Amino acid sequence: MDHLDKLAETQLYSLRTLKTPGIGRTVAKVLLVIVAIFILFLFLPWQQNIRGKGKLTALNPGNRPQMVESAIAGRITEWHIIEGDYVNKGDTLLTISEIKDKYFDPNLVPRIQEQLDAKKNAADAKDKKIAALNRQIVALENAVRAKMAQTKNKLQQSKLKLEADSLAFVAEQVNYENAKSIFERNKNRFDAGNITLTKFQEIENKFQNSSAKVLKAENEWLQRKADLANATLELASVEADYSDKISKAQSNLNETIASRNETQAEISKMENELTNVQVRQSQYQIIAPQSGYVVKAVKVGLGETIKEGGAVATILPQSEDIAFEMYVKAMDMPLIAKGRKVRVEFDGWPALAFSGWPNASVGTFGGIVAIIDRVESKNGMFRIIVKPDPEDEAWPDLLRMGSAAKGWVMLNNVPIWYEIWRNMNGFPATMYKDIESEAKDLTK
Repeated sequence: MDHLDKLAETQLYSLRTLKTPGIGRTVAKVLLVIVAIFILFLFLPWQQNIRGKGKLTALNPGNRPQMVESAIAGRITEWHIIEGDYVNKGDTLLTISEIKDKYFDPNLVPRIQEQLDAKKNAADAKDKKIAALNRQIVALENAVRAKMAQTKNKLQQSKLKLEADSLAFVAEQVNYENAKSIFERNKNRFDAGNITLTKFQEIENKFQNSSAKVLKAENEWLQRKADLANATLELASVEADYSDKISKAQSNLNETIASRNETQAEISKMENELTNVQVRQSQYQIIAPQSGYVVKAVKVGLGETIKEGGAVATILPQSEDIAFEMYVKAMDMPLIAKGRKVRVEFDGWPALAFSGWPNASVGTFGGIVAIIDRVESKNGMFRIIVKPDPEDEAWPDLLRMGSAAKGWVMLNNVPIWYEIWRNMNGFPATMYKDIESEAKDLTK
């Protein structure tokens, strides 16, 4: 057996007949080439991206489809347009009629105007009364000053007369005492027969005259005291009388001013009501807020009722302002910054897209991240808005608002093997510090 084991392979016929088939060698070579190509393929660059779907919109909110609403409740009486018509800003879309009984009166505006004019006339009359009362108060104040000055002068005169009469009364009392003394002395002399009867009668007459003068002076002095008291009372009476008149005039003035203010409040209220009615009547014609196409009528039937703030039609503004409203996952939001490049594929436009090789894609269009929402929009997705890239091919002119599209926010270039390894391990597409530095570069 050992001898047989040592025999050369070429000496055995059965081994010589076992040869490798030619097709096997070919398959092996092909497999080796495929493996080599695959290994080389793993080192090809791949641009990381964030995928999302959405629809077309306008970058400016004023250029997006908008609902035309009725500011008031009413009933449709006539349509002036049909769906698909182009309307200019200010064109009448439809006419409605009133449904609230408060505004049924066709002469409501002139009736309110008449009431308003009457109130204004009443206010003017009260203004004149206020002016008259002010003049009356000024006149009373001037009169009381004059009357008080006159009464004070009278009081001062009474004081001076009282003082003069008081001195005259004292002087007459002195004269009376002297006449009395002379009369008593001469009476004794007459009784002794030293003077004649005629002389004594003369002296007695002087004494009686002096006594009368004393009584007269006393009466005048008492009269002056009474005049002084009356003057003092008159001064107080004048002050009280005019104070009462001025107070009544001031009270009447205040009441008139209060009534004037109430009338002015009613005038303001009626003016507001008149303006509201006029504005409401102008709302019977629902006009286009801006130029565009009427794409949908919400309320269509004649006689159909519209609520306040109810939509009647949708207008699509005519504008070249177009953008892509794209929704991405929350986990991808930290990797997106304004200015990032985006590739967009529109529904209805044939495209062959390679997300990792944007340069090899056909039928896709370039965009730039313009807006990033700070809160989620729906189902945990965040919205970003992409505008056309001015450095890339222009977007098609026939795109329509609301058309579906999908896009890829382009990130960094990495080898394919790294991208496969990253996805297998669930690692993020790029590092946060890289995206922050790139975002700063994009904003410079």
